[in-house]
Amino acid sequence: MAGPSTAGAPAEPQLTGRRVVAFLALVFGMFMAILDIQIVSSSLSEIQAGVSASADEISWVQTSYLIAEVVMIPLSGFLARAMSTRYLFALSSAGFTLASLLCATATSIDQLIFYRAVQGFIGGGMIPTAFAAAYTIFPKRYQPPVMALVGLVVTLAPTIGPTVGGYLTDALSWHWLFLINVPPGIAATLLCWFLVDFDKPEWHLLRKFDFAGLTAMAVFLGSLEYVLEEGEKDDWFQSETITFFAVLVVIGAVVFFWRAFTAEQPVVDLKAYKDRNFAVGSVLTFMLGTVLYGLTYLYPLFLARVRGFNALQIGETVFVTGAAMFVFAPIVGILGRKLDPRLVIGVGFVTFIISTVELLPITKDWGFYELMWPQLLRGAALMMCMVPINTVALGTLPPSQLKNASGLFNLMRNLGGAVGLAVINTVLNSRWDLHMARLRDSVTWSRPAALETLNNMTAGFQARLGSDAELAATKQLAAMVRQQGLVMAFSDIFLGIAVFISCAAFLVLLVHKPKAGAGAAPAH
Repeated sequence: MAGPSTAGAPAEPQLTGRRVVAFLALVFGMFMAILDIQIVSSSLSEIQAGVSASADEISWVQTSYLIAEVVMIPLSGFLARAMSTRYLFALSSAGFTLASLLCATATSIDQLIFYRAVQGFIGGGMIPTAFAAAYTIFPKRYQPPVMALVGLVVTLAPTIGPTVGGYLTDALSWHWLFLINVPPGIAATLLCWFLVDFDKPEWHLLRKFDFAGLTAMAVFLGSLEYVLEEGEKDDWFQSETITFFAVLVVIGAVVFFWRAFTAEQPVVDLKAYKDRNFAVGSVLTFMLGTVLYGLTYLYPLFLARVRGFNALQIGETVFVTGAAMFVFAPIVGILGRKLDPRLVIGVGFVTFIISTVELLPITKDWGFYELMWPQLLRGAALMMCMVPINTVALGTLPPSQLKNASGLFNLMRNLGGAVGLAVINTVLNSRWDLHMARLRDSVTWSRPAALETLNNMTAGFQARLGSDAELAATKQLAAMVRQQGLVMAFSDIFLGIAVFISCAAFLVLLVHKPKAGAGAAPAH
């Protein structure tokens, strides 16, 4: 049902309390799906002990989820048109809830990996569906604050994932990382089933389903995610397995794009990229995904490796970014209605650059207070960038393209995160090796300062260790060199991120200012 329309303008959807509640259920389901990407990251050692897994096996608890999710996200656009938002989201939410329960009951690593893959694949259908619904059921004037809420969920969920996981594991057990999804998952499923009514299924589309295109897309995206997740650990193309999957990436990509342009009803319709704002917005969200997931990974890594913080201490430290997002979400919603979104994005990128530059003088002693301001600025910057980018990329597309475009848009953010983590891990290790080699050249017997430090440390150990004091002092000095090299490598990574964000900021100049009243999606 649509409201009255003015001459020459599309009818705007009519907002009702029922639709608002239904939309909030969709957003909450999306929050659960995104949160579960990172919720296990701070508790992998506890899960490893619980299911008797090896160090190599436990990483697949996260990797299997990511690979499955990245395949489902672009597919969800087609399924949402064929099945409708109601059926797709309700089935996805119910399946995600059941898979979460199964994850909590897993007794072996093989079971847990399989259940996590199911959880990621089914959960991937909820993320783009909620995005598209924001433009389908809300009038144009409400879209800036609504997208502020959606942007908050998209950025906050992975940011607080390690914090939530740390608290749950510390207070209860790792099983509650998954059990926590069950009650809200049931509620979201029921609310969606009984309240969502803003589109109709087009079942005839399933008769033309492109199974070849789906297979090619699964091979392409699944292999790409595997290469990015496991490449650094396996020394990239020195590994036959990585080389094999890299070949599959190329083959899958060729077949997928061929089917996308030739199939009567392709799995993923790429026509949305003809819209300049959507194309540029997709690149920007890819780059934001890189730094969003990259910094979410780097902060806990620094606190764990350098400061020796446990999961709870890490969660309490990195929660600052999430708090800043909560504060700035309504502010960005107001700014979105009053200012050119390109200006808000530009200020956001500048703030992001400042927050990263402030990390350059990082030392081994940095903790909560030293990291507080960079995190506060980062939280504000993420909201100022993510929300208006969502608006300019999706807000002007015709309603017929929204579901499909939403899948592509969310896929770009996840791929950006995968690429960012792969590059960050590779560069961090290479810079660490470089700095350690340089520091070792400085810490030699010919350096008076190094000898003085070693003698002082030996004297400190003498009373307790006797003849072993010199060996203990040498080991401690070597550990100091490793630690300092790692801190210097972190500083290099932060500098690289600042340069990367600066490049992204220039892309804002390519964005067209959305026309007033454009993109209002009529109700179905």
